[in-house]
Amino acid sequence: MNTCEHLRQLLRPVVGDMKDACTNSTMPELCIAMGLPVPPEGGDKRGRLHAAFDALPDPDIPAFAQRLVDQRSVRGELRDHVQDALWAHLPVIDIPKRSRRDIARALNQIELFAHWDHFAQALKDVFILQEYSFAGLSDGVLEFAHRHFVRNPEDADVELLFEKLRAFDLPNRRFVLLLEKFASADVQVDADAQERLVKLVNPMLQAAGAELRQTSTDGGYPIFTVVSIRSPRGRPKNLIFASSTKPDIRLSDAINNDIEIASNPGAVLVYDRPLGADGLRWSELQRWWSETTGEPDVQKARQTLLRRLQQCLPDSSPPQRLLFRTFFMTFGESVPRLPALLPEVWLHWDPKTVASRGAAALLTHRMDFLMLLPGGARVVLEVDGAQHYADESGRAAPQTYARMAKGDRELRLAGYEVYRFGGAELQGPEPSLLAAEFFRALFQRHGIPLT
Repeated sequence: MNTCEHLRQLLRPVVGDMKDACTNSTMPELCIAMGLPVPPEGGDKRGRLHAAFDALPDPDIPAFAQRLVDQRSVRGELRDHVQDALWAHLPVIDIPKRSRRDIARALNQIELFAHWDHFAQALKDVFILQEYSFAGLSDGVLEFAHRHFVRNPEDADVELLFEKLRAFDLPNRRFVLLLEKFASADVQVDADAQERLVKLVNPMLQAAGAELRQTSTDGGYPIFTVVSIRSPRGRPKNLIFASSTKPDIRLSDAINNDIEIASNPGAVLVYDRPLGADGLRWSELQRWWSETTGEPDVQKARQTLLRRLQQCLPDSSPPQRLLFRTFFMTFGESVPRLPALLPEVWLHWDPKTVASRGAAALLTHRMDFLMLLPGGARVVLEVDGAQHYADESGRAAPQTYARMAKGDRELRLAGYEVYRFGGAELQGPEPSLLAAEFFRALFQRHGIPLT
């Protein structure tokens, strides 16, 4: 059973029970608000809701499931089963018990939360807990937390709370969720408190190969996500791509690594936003493009971004253009949830030419395509024409091939995955079945669902 089938099975009763939240006349409005198609007319309410749910395309099922979790429409063990299904494809960030205990002890140095109700809700979002009784009739974890962190804060002990919660034995992804809840603006209430907690926790996380990193904002507050830092050569800071010629770049702020395109800024794109645990998806690239260009219409933003990326692909390489086109024609409506296929990406950039720099010049400077996948994986795709192994007369050029092989070795040693296509493999106007199967196999290898 694939992820979408599993989620449909888990959520079907929940969708049917939504009948109690609407009348037949208000049901279409409820379905639209929940991201479901408008239900058919006629029949009982539960049947109409099931029909709307059945009409929801498979690619939209995970987002619908996440919406139900976010709205707390699924609870207890069912919520955990739904989250486990949603997390199944994510890379595992292993936070060992020793690191968890060190984190708990470090959290004793700060006031863990500033708002009890929000803190209690954060715990309930991660664990299955008894409701707290202010009459003192409950002996559960929430009552323990209220007694020691609210009524008697001098007795607060995060390590003991973690013991009560059995947080030291949580599955990795659920412990990650706990840390993300603790770092949220709801629990910490202000951005300075968020930063203090992150600064306190990150040394222990970094020792385990992860860190809390700001990946977005909500209402002016940062959103922190636990991400792996076991990626090649640190974290991406600037993605310079979609240029057909070498860009003229200068540092406008060397301390912050802020770059500026000194001439013809429209000839190159620079993506400089933080990357989350899922890498860089098309939906995030499109959102960045929409905000950068000021185009509010989603459909127009998608079209103009695609045209802009196609423009940078060399006319001299029809196979490269075919590979790009095949990606979109193969995955269709699933594309926004998949890793972005970035064309013409600059890996090295040297302001001097080979003639002036000499043997120390940075070669293999531009990649045909780059994909940033979950867990820090970086995938390079190259489409090889005759210029990769022959001279202008068409004769074999061992030195040209040797330079290419050397560049591949350096990329692999730096942690990149490199896949090459021979130009002869990508011919003709129709999408390449070979390329389509490659993308499917690549996503399967990295645990990226296509449905």
